[in-house]
Amino acid sequence: MKNYVVKLKPVPEPRKDCSLIPVALTDETLEERRQKILSRMRAEGLERLVVYSDVEHGGNFEYLVGYYTRFEEGLLVIRADGTMSLVLGNENLNKAGKARVQAAAVHVPVFSLPNQPCETPKTLREQLAAAGLEAGRRTGVAGWKLFTSPYEDVGQMYDLPAFIMDALRDVVGAEYLTPAGGLFIGENGARVTNNANEIAHYEFAAALASDCILDAMDALDEGVPEMVLGDKLNRYGQHNSVVTIAASGPRFLKGNMYPTDNVVKVGDSISLTVGYRGGLSSRAGFAVHNASEMPDGQQDYLERVAAPYFNAYARWLEQLHVGMEGGALYELVEQVLPREKYGWGLCPGHLTAEEEWLCSPVRKDSKELLQSGMMLQIDIIPSVPGYGGTSAESTVALADAALREELHSQYPAMWERMQERRAYLKDVLGIEIPEDVLPMCSTVAYLRPYLLDHSGALTWEPTV
Repeated sequence: MKNYVVKLKPVPEPRKDCSLIPVALTDETLEERRQKILSRMRAEGLERLVVYSDVEHGGNFEYLVGYYTRFEEGLLVIRADGTMSLVLGNENLNKAGKARVQAAAVHVPVFSLPNQPCETPKTLREQLAAAGLEAGRRTGVAGWKLFTSPYEDVGQMYDLPAFIMDALRDVVGAEYLTPAGGLFIGENGARVTNNANEIAHYEFAAALASDCILDAMDALDEGVPEMVLGDKLNRYGQHNSVVTIAASGPRFLKGNMYPTDNVVKVGDSISLTVGYRGGLSSRAGFAVHNASEMPDGQQDYLERVAAPYFNAYARWLEQLHVGMEGGALYELVEQVLPREKYGWGLCPGHLTAEEEWLCSPVRKDSKELLQSGMMLQIDIIPSVPGYGGTSAESTVALADAALREELHSQYPAMWERMQERRAYLKDVLGIEIPEDVLPMCSTVAYLRPYLLDHSGALTWEPTV
């Protein structure tokens, strides 16, 4: 590998480039999703599949149905022949006809909010039977987690509410139930790769989050309240995938997670995060103009934290490619940003979709291959004792030649945006990314460590 040095210098900021035109998922994409799940059911010998949803954990359900069950629980029951039933409470029953799949509706008031009418004279067990569940049928149960702990017996570990699992055991038989989250996420999960339409659908959100983070950084100044910054981050009524963060100084005081009337003060640590369904952008740094304004003991923050992080980030982008083992990407980051010294504790990158964190092939010793169609968050989080944090989390997609051609021909305006982003990375920031890495937003790798200096950003330059 070539040797590079990280430099802080004035550079033009990237262009805000969200199209502001959401791309809908096509009927063909929804049918492709349905077939992917049915084929995985057949491969696992499943006669039935139960897919759970609630307001926080609806990604697998939404993947097929097109929406999640806000306010209350919901189930999608899939039979091996492809027929389906939606098991819905009061607030979602009228949404059954809006689903992107054909499915009979089964009304289950026990899924509804407290003290709402509960007038259907059937038990949950009777209603599950009406949805097509039968005793002795091998039935997969998919919540939202993929249990991977080596210290637990994950073969009979479920992440659905106990009252639903008790009913499923009574109707189907405990011995015929099996966890099935792996049909959706994890190695060979249906949701870990995306077609051209899906990437275009998610690019809208990734680019929107990026534009919002750039607006918030440009608005950041001494005396600006957190809520003003938060207002820059949330946009157009779009659904957030994570809690929006606009914090100046210590975060989460007295358990509060939201922006307040606290104002930016010189020397404050700054955290800015916004995520929409398909992409997240996050920035962390300091409300200073230069190193002289840094808190005591942190004047070398740039050299100790921000520059090593940016070097690892740039190496991540430079080496990422289709066919790479997840463990190799992990080891690359370990080599250039040793975990013992820099304290990153999760993993250096994960997949994203409706959920901000879908799952991750980037783990120590992982043999999972990075595949065309994956969308990844660049999520390396250093934690160095005595220093504030740094972050430039953004979203990229992987695409082989065939997928790149589909994106180019089907979504030429998006393709052009991706090429402009690639050129900015190379010509302005000094990072040349492989052909099969596609920036999903314009602020990939754009990091201002001193956030009151709106022109200074980190660049990556080869040493002579």
